[in-house]
Amino acid sequence: MLTRKQYELLRFIHERLKETGVPPSFDEMKDALDLKSKSGIHRLIMALEERGFIRRLPNRARALEVVKLPEAAAPPVSRPTGRFAPNVIEGNLGKVRPPQLDDDDNRMVAIPVMGRIAAGVPIEAIQAKSHTIAVSPDMLSAGEHFALEVRGDSMIDAGILDGDLVLIRKQTVADTGDIVVALVDDEEATLKRLRKRGASIALEAANPAYETRIFGPDRVAIQGRLVGLIRRY
Repeated sequence: MLTRKQYELLRFIHERLKETGVPPSFDEMKDALDLKSKSGIHRLIMALEERGFIRRLPNRARALEVVKLPEAAAPPVSRPTGRFAPNVIEGNLGKVRPPQLDDDDNRMVAIPVMGRIAAGVPIEAIQAKSHTIAVSPDMLSAGEHFALEVRGDSMIDAGILDGDLVLIRKQTVADTGDIVVALVDDEEATLKRLRKRGASIALEAANPAYETRIFGPDRVAIQGRLVGLIRRY
């Protein structure tokens, strides 16, 4: 699933290539999407390339090729809040009580799987619950939890691989060094290690192939903190 801006950019590039055979310039893309800077276009192109919708052609300036279009003909539906906010089902689903003496040690907790999260170029995290998984309470802390499927390899040195399920405690604050689900610019979510640098926030990969990205505090919202991981073999 693409964000609305990713979809709009992909359609704009596709239509321009159909009309002229030449991809639009970064300035044209910026103006078409009503963005303030070309850095936003760079970020959208990286996301589309990472997800296989476009390809940059080597040794040719400004050369882009549309590989595929989304299966759905309609653009993504805008969400009223503009924020990725996983909604844990009411009741005890995804909630862990503090341990009690009479608790059954073998009792499992149902955790909603909310979609996919990027450990690489940020992609949109799906808000709707797709299914649930049963998790031992020993893997969780107190509070509400959700799970996300990892896509990408930027956290491999932290032991997080493509295809893993990460268990996230829902919270809006985190400490330096925590691995968090971070929402960037209210539309793209990523899994990274949080570093606070004065008034700025750094999202640090655990793979030397990826650079640390630094943002102003108003551009990043913490959605949750990593508390566990499930891997299928």
